[in-house]
Amino acid sequence: MQSSSNNVKSAFLLIGLSLALGACGGKPDAKAEGAPQDGKPGAGQKAPDPVTVEAVPVSRRAIAASYSGTAPLEARGESQVVAKTSGVALAVSAEIGQRVHAGQVLVRLDSDRSRLQAAQSNAQVRKLEANYNRALELSKRQLVSANDVDQLKYDLENARAVNRLANLEVSYANVTAPISGVIAERSIKPGNFVQINTPIFRIVDISRLEATLNVPERELATLKAGQPVALTVDALPGQRFEGRVDRIAPVIDSGSGTFRVVCSFDAGELLQPGMFGRLRIDYDQRADALVVPRSALLDDENNPAVFVVRDGKAARVGIRAGYTEGEWIEIRGGLNAGDRVVTAGKVALRDGTPVQVLGDKPKAAAKPDAK
Repeated sequence: MQSSSNNVKSAFLLIGLSLALGACGGKPDAKAEGAPQDGKPGAGQKAPDPVTVEAVPVSRRAIAASYSGTAPLEARGESQVVAKTSGVALAVSAEIGQRVHAGQVLVRLDSDRSRLQAAQSNAQVRKLEANYNRALELSKRQLVSANDVDQLKYDLENARAVNRLANLEVSYANVTAPISGVIAERSIKPGNFVQINTPIFRIVDISRLEATLNVPERELATLKAGQPVALTVDALPGQRFEGRVDRIAPVIDSGSGTFRVVCSFDAGELLQPGMFGRLRIDYDQRADALVVPRSALLDDENNPAVFVVRDGKAARVGIRAGYTEGEWIEIRGGLNAGDRVVTAGKVALRDGTPVQVLGDKPKAAAKPDAK
């Protein structure tokens, strides 16, 4: 009885083993159906979605090499008007903002004292002239010594000098403009007593304005007098003014390593001294250069590169950059006209990433083979 029971158990074990082997189904080393082969999507597996990007073609346009900087505008000519004599201001004939010309009388001072001194010295001159002429006649008859004649001559010359000084003092009573320009400041009113050498007006010549740039010494060979300068000012947004490089300092400042470049502009009716200006000096131009937007450039200063769209994929391409002007950068090597470079969506890209360019029709997805 016991042996027959053991035989039944063995039979059940053999049946269970055969069922387990049958459940494994086929060859033990066979690959699962639909598994990807060599990194490619297998049958029934969806390909990765392309990254949506913006792209523009490489184009041609004129581009300029330039140096940019900032500086305040200054009047080319400026003068402080001072009184050269003392006196009461009888009349003030200039106001702030008024245009004046060189030599125009701005203030008339009381000159009574200086006029009297001039008249006194003039009388002394006439007296000495008469004495000197009389002495010359007497010296011809040897009635006056040569020493007396010489003394009268020197006294006469001294009196004439005193008279000229007195007349000059009279002329100082009329305070005149030393330069042509606009009255920027006035510190006098009629009836004020004016001390000698006291500033009473400030005149600025705004017909030409200047801006001085402190330029690094590496630009010394590229900047020359006469080069065009473009100016924009914060106070007049959207407006552009043209000027020229007027003069360049011939020496480098050893402390800062810079040299001074003075640019001049016609003031017109809009530009004013003191405005903050942004300047750009163009020192070279290329009329037909290959360019791409600066936004296409990858953040790698040592190895400049861009992503180019080729066959629906992003390809990283190294470039040789040239001049930069505004939003454009010149391409001196690595790209051809018509290549499309990615300008937006670069962060998600790697070399070979599938891309979908905005505005392009999406390609139809490949259908799996029917069995």
